[in-house]
Amino acid sequence: MYKPALILGSLFAMLSVIIGAFGAHYLKTIFTVETLASFETGVKYQFYHAFALLFMGIYAKTKGRNVKIITMLFAFGILLFSGSIYLLCIMKSTMHIGLGGLGILTPIGGLLMIAAWLMLLISVVRHQAE
Repeated sequence: MYKPALILGSLFAMLSVIIGAFGAHYLKTIFTVETLASFETGVKYQFYHAFALLFMGIYAKTKGRNVKIITMLFAFGILLFSGSIYLLCIMKSTMHIGLGGLGILTPIGGLLMIAAWLMLLISVVRHQAE
């Protein structure tokens, strides 16, 4: 097992529940319906990829390839994708929309998550062939 992936997966999953509850109970009173939907997208993707990290922790036991790199891609992808969505939603709701460069972090985070899934796919295919 790969303990860092299990720790990160557990942490991101726990934070997904906390952040999701915060959004559902408090932020819905200050966010528009559109902003809340964006916020919920960040929470969903964080939760999905927390499970991917937990899987990586277990997959490592099978001597999967590139587990450390894939774990880092998932973790940084979550931070950039979901984190930037959270910040943009908060900024939008408080009318502090002056950080123009922040929006680029979301697609970069998405690309990191896609790269992680691609590397995992390649790792699994190569592992099966051996």
